[in-house]
Amino acid sequence: MDVRVVRGDITALDVDAIVNAANSSLLGGGGVDGAIHAAAGPALLAECRELRRARYPDGLPAGDAVATGAGKLHARWVIHTVGPNRYAGQTDRAILRSCFARSYEVARGLGAASIAFPAIGGGVYGWSAEDVARSAAEALAAAAADGASPAGPATVLLVAFSADMEQAFRNRTA
Repeated sequence: MDVRVVRGDITALDVDAIVNAANSSLLGGGGVDGAIHAAAGPALLAECRELRRARYPDGLPAGDAVATGAGKLHARWVIHTVGPNRYAGQTDRAILRSCFARSYEVARGLGAASIAFPAIGGGVYGWSAEDVARSAAEALAAAAADGASPAGPATVLLVAFSADMEQAFRNRTA
């Protein structure tokens, strides 16, 4: 697995799958979620509405992940995951780690060769850059060590939105 850290706009990346740090409604929001929905166009929202109607009437649970098409994005798929909200008292880092692990598993199931992760939980959900980077690194190390599963995405991009997040990702992937 080739893990790289980049700083930039996740919506502009040419990868098979982009991970969306979504809220449980799956219907768009602020931050990276809003940017992905805006760049993907109305097809993404339509798929998310159908997911809510058919599979997740109460919303996607924190720590889980689900895929949709990517609308107008360069990617083929958007993998939506819901991070735990520290400000709402959701302080279990295992749930944060699960966001990265489950998203990678979903990408593996789709046959994605490349995936881009944002700093899940590192924005309005209040997780520190260190917690996000450690959770990502642990989940990806476990996925790489899992010889029993079929190969997952060989290229993994950790996309930072700030210098602090970029450095935290670099420290954990060095």
